[in-house]
Amino acid sequence: MTQLLHRLSLTIYSIVVIISIIVLTYIGFTYYNKPIEERFFDPNYALLKPSGFLGHGLGVIGSFLIVFGIFSYMIRKRVKMFVRVGVLKYWLEFHIFLCTLGSVFVVYHTTFKFGGIVSVGFWSLAIVWTSGLIGRYIYIQIPHTIEGRELTLKEIQDFKSDLDAELMDKYQIDISEIKSTKFSLKRLKLISKNITVREFRKVKKLIRAERRISRRIERLDRMQNLFKYWHVAHLPFALIMLIIMVIHIAVVLTFGYKWIF
Repeated sequence: MTQLLHRLSLTIYSIVVIISIIVLTYIGFTYYNKPIEERFFDPNYALLKPSGFLGHGLGVIGSFLIVFGIFSYMIRKRVKMFVRVGVLKYWLEFHIFLCTLGSVFVVYHTTFKFGGIVSVGFWSLAIVWTSGLIGRYIYIQIPHTIEGRELTLKEIQDFKSDLDAELMDKYQIDISEIKSTKFSLKRLKLISKNITVREFRKVKKLIRAERRISRRIERLDRMQNLFKYWHVAHLPFALIMLIIMVIHIAVVLTFGYKWIF
């Protein structure tokens, strides 16, 4: 996937979530804004209540999106035969998108009423979603291969050495002499007289890549430790959320609520 397509996919994910929130809020604003005891008399009560056509559907679809988002990412990450199916970073972003959209649907399904075991599930969901965003930030700070394998410090240092060597051998640039962006731009302007525009852009790209990898090397240990501790918050609450979801679905089916099925 090119950088343009990657940005486009992230934009589409964001737009879908935002539009979903706007549409659902517009449809049910007066209903959700009323006290619980007055909602029965609202014209949209039969449609938006948790067992209503739209309300129930949001719960079913939202739960499916969350479960599919969780298990598709887990399978891609842990099952060896799928290790080369796409880039893991893109799977992580798709996982976050599905779980975010599913969470939005589930919240509207509850009609913003949280009590009993449902409240435990909701707050578990909130913690899982928040920690998921934090986890994505930590994850992208740790260099990985295209298959998603975490690179070792030696592999990262070798990659940095290759960048340094290319800058020195091809363009006579000693990266250690470039201390600031302004200086690097001046330096690049000087050498640009002897190279093509395309090569000039390539040099700037190499310098940015070298600086980026240098910063990652400096904070690699910290990020790796943070990622380990992150699982302590993310995984247990995800498990609690799934267990409560299963219990809730079992109770709903027991009482005969089957939506369109």
